[in-house]
Amino acid sequence: MEFSNSLSNNMNYLNTKIDVAGNFDIVYRTFYIGEQEACLYFIEGFTQSDAWQKILDSLLSIKAEDMPPDAHEFSKRFLPYGQVGLVKDDVTMINQLLTGVSCLFVNGFDKCLTVDCRSYPARSVSEPEKDKVLRGSRDGFVETLVFNTALIRRRIRDPKLTIEVMNAGESSHTDIAICYFKGRHDENLLTLIKDRINKLKVDALTMNQESLAECIYPHKWYNPFPKFKYSERPDTAAASILEGNIVVLVDNSPSAMILPSSVFDIIEEADDYYFPPVTGTYLRLSRLVISILTLYLTPLWLLFMQNPEMIPSWLQFIRLSEQPQVPLLFQLLILEFAIDGLRLAAVNTPSMLTTPLSVIAGIVLGEYSVKSGWFNSETMLYMAFVTIANYSQSSFELGYAFKFMRLIMLITTALLNFWGFVAGVALSIGAIVFNKTIAGKSYIYPLVPFHISELKKRFFRGRLPHKEK
Repeated sequence: MEFSNSLSNNMNYLNTKIDVAGNFDIVYRTFYIGEQEACLYFIEGFTQSDAWQKILDSLLSIKAEDMPPDAHEFSKRFLPYGQVGLVKDDVTMINQLLTGVSCLFVNGFDKCLTVDCRSYPARSVSEPEKDKVLRGSRDGFVETLVFNTALIRRRIRDPKLTIEVMNAGESSHTDIAICYFKGRHDENLLTLIKDRINKLKVDALTMNQESLAECIYPHKWYNPFPKFKYSERPDTAAASILEGNIVVLVDNSPSAMILPSSVFDIIEEADDYYFPPVTGTYLRLSRLVISILTLYLTPLWLLFMQNPEMIPSWLQFIRLSEQPQVPLLFQLLILEFAIDGLRLAAVNTPSMLTTPLSVIAGIVLGEYSVKSGWFNSETMLYMAFVTIANYSQSSFELGYAFKFMRLIMLITTALLNFWGFVAGVALSIGAIVFNKTIAGKSYIYPLVPFHISELKKRFFRGRLPHKEK
């Protein structure tokens, strides 16, 4: 419905439409501006009271003879603060009101004046728990979208940085910010992302970015390797934008979704660039080698235990010191699930009890489980390495992809012996090689298609590029 010149008609309609009587946080106030009755709608808790106090002091001082004939002239003369807009229909006005924008109606004006004096409840900017660095900035994204875009804009002070806002969800109307650098981004990918967001038919993005990711890329859900890189660090997001990537921010989510992302992009971390090239290269290669070990160590060890004659002389020490009471496959599978159980328990454990309960869990699962005969000490050792090594890279999605592939390899190795191990390795490599980014490009670029200079950059951290003056 379009608004009319009559303030009373507009108020009667809106008070019923947004149920002012039933919603205690939707507030409206009537007053007079230049002898014309006016009404202000706002959401309690979303509005800067000090800013509106100054605006109202200015509005209440307007004389009748100074009142302009239309809303457009009124906004130019008497509302110099913040972002001011003119809305003529109720759908747009209600959507903006529920996001925290204040809405002003004046008798005689057929448009609503929207004034952005929002102040969202937000936690302070702090270093992310998961994306910590040894050296570098200590700020991180929060749940408020405008704060997150400001953290990126602070690092890229160039007008070519573009931040477009869209929304999705028929009920939630969740704000989505798409950040890219003009001239460096993939125009086809940008068009694809915006088109898929516009076509979303969902009630709400209940899980924020994960809901959005599943909606814009619903294909090949059975492949566990992540299609997106997530980061809670604004410096990582800013660097990705400068490299030509597209960053998607979702309101109420403290992380950025970076597109497109290959497996090499996901493995990279900020620490690779906060240290000199030699140190950064060492950290990157160490992380790559450790990731490969977490995937293949326990299946390879199980293969050797099933075929002792394949163990070379210099690896004889990996043999079992005691005869297993429980088959090795079941020992490894039980520990894989037990570790996830401990991780979930740690998340839900009060912080004051985390340390003592971790000590108890370590003793019970360590010494007592070996003495009871459930597990061999070698099994505990290799699973402990895999568990700790999984934390060498920050991507939860990539860590669980390795875990699922490892479980498949353990089962196929136990069932089919050597050829089962070969089949599991081939399946894990195929899951990576035949995976595609959201742009439809190779997941292992620059290996396929082969690009020698880009490949060197993935493995060896060189000097940061600079321009000669």
